[in-house]
Amino acid sequence: MSETSATFDYVIIGGGTAGCLLANRLSAEPNHRVLLLEAGKTDSYPWIHIPVGYLYCIGNPRTDWMYHTEPDAGLNNRVQRYPRGRVLGGCSSINGMIYMRGQARDYDAWAKITGDDSWSWQNALADFKAHENHYRLDQGADPITGNNSRFSDMHGSGGEWRVEKQRLSWDVLDSFADAAEQAGIEKIDDFNGGDNAGVGYFDVNQRSGWRWSSSKAFLRPARGRSNLTIWTGSQAQKLSWSTADNGQPRCTGLSLSRAGQTVQVTANREVILSAGAINSPQILQLSGIGPADLLRSHGIEVIRDAPVGENFQDHLQIRAVFKVNGTQTLNTLANSLFGRLKIGAEYLLNRSGPMSMSPSQLGAFTRSDPARPHANLEYHVQPLSLEAFGEDLHDFPAITVSVCNLNPTSRGQVQISSANFQDPPKIMPNYLSTAEDRQVAADSLRQARKIMAQPAMQVYAPEELKPGVQHQSDEELARLAGDIANTIFHPVGTVKMGQMDDPSAVLDPHLRVKGVQGLRVVDASVMPTITSGNTNAPTLMIAEKAAAWIKEGL
Repeated sequence: MSETSATFDYVIIGGGTAGCLLANRLSAEPNHRVLLLEAGKTDSYPWIHIPVGYLYCIGNPRTDWMYHTEPDAGLNNRVQRYPRGRVLGGCSSINGMIYMRGQARDYDAWAKITGDDSWSWQNALADFKAHENHYRLDQGADPITGNNSRFSDMHGSGGEWRVEKQRLSWDVLDSFADAAEQAGIEKIDDFNGGDNAGVGYFDVNQRSGWRWSSSKAFLRPARGRSNLTIWTGSQAQKLSWSTADNGQPRCTGLSLSRAGQTVQVTANREVILSAGAINSPQILQLSGIGPADLLRSHGIEVIRDAPVGENFQDHLQIRAVFKVNGTQTLNTLANSLFGRLKIGAEYLLNRSGPMSMSPSQLGAFTRSDPARPHANLEYHVQPLSLEAFGEDLHDFPAITVSVCNLNPTSRGQVQISSANFQDPPKIMPNYLSTAEDRQVAADSLRQARKIMAQPAMQVYAPEELKPGVQHQSDEELARLAGDIANTIFHPVGTVKMGQMDDPSAVLDPHLRVKGVQGLRVVDASVMPTITSGNTNAPTLMIAEKAAAWIKEGL
């Protein structure tokens, strides 16, 4: 195997959600030579762009790393498929397209954890708006009220990141929203104003019925820049090191595998690791930054003993299924030839209908217990049902009321399985490992039952199929949650940021790896605590903030 080399100012490892934005922002400076590395291929695969195509991208080695978790005690020792985008755009090319920032309290908590007010909600809001292009501000006015002042305070227009309303609705989901309101959950017209408590349809990252990914939003406008180089099919092996004048290790680049060759890349200014909450800790550990005992057990020289791979958090989605009557769901529509033809024609002609839909259309945020100070549950309600993701839809009308604990107290780990960069890491989420998380799981299933028992849903004579009404106790419901729950693909926290004297933090508040020079991490792994909602939009905010710091030399 031959070896080649190349030199740049900035090297970004990972062409996903954060990496594409960083490549755009850093290459906007003509004197910055920027290299963006992506282990996967380009995003030319047709199913990436059709919203329902996530069904053909997840579990497909063309677009997915094909990871699995270790057996998880909280899930009754089940092993889960754990999709991660391996393609330009990363997870934004295969995810559910939901635009969700979380809650103001998430970011105010980050500001306290890091001791840096830059992470507060008011400061983060400016970074969200910087790249946003929200449909409510098209033509300068909200299409519903004709007034844009309320939304312009919270949203941006003219940015690269398109946010649109969904292009379909379902009678049964409208009824669920009515039932949620009858159960005490107020309707909301914007989940992204800092307090997302309420029920309504999700906004999505689409443009005119097509998926809108970070590759489309940020790389396409930058591709013609002579100072931006994009290498696909290029997988990081390990980072390279020298010794700085002050004696600290300095990251000088990396070795990578590309087209059957080992390539040595030098970064004159910084290496920026944006490989995601699973692959970023893997690359750091392979490169000598991680728990010393783990590294030594694989024969890796310890550059810095650090809790890389710890603090792993994820949202676990508990999938309650209810059979319904007297209404259409995707089950009945997609299980007939006429229905499938209708679905195809609607998308072909109008870019609308089920082929334009995200995996979940209706959302609700509420409290698992009235004593809670804020909404700690998120519902993803779907007009369909199946035994498990990737299997056929049921042949009877049904809906799935999926609910997740927004602020789990369980913590897991990501660890390398060997010193070989081609071996997948061990993913150990450790779901439902605390008494609080098990109680929230039981309470959330009871609340789903409460909503389904309201008059607006009783017209459909719902029948609970999972977990089943015969299960009533906390212990039963928590155990059965382990049988019917799945990840909602929101891993964060494995390379935590924090204050300089925080032993649990790998990064400083500006996302620089503590104790070394020339290395920064910018992706969902930096979150000290998981956001109260879907994690794609917060990852873009993190990248926007980091890009400004990098350009300012901070």
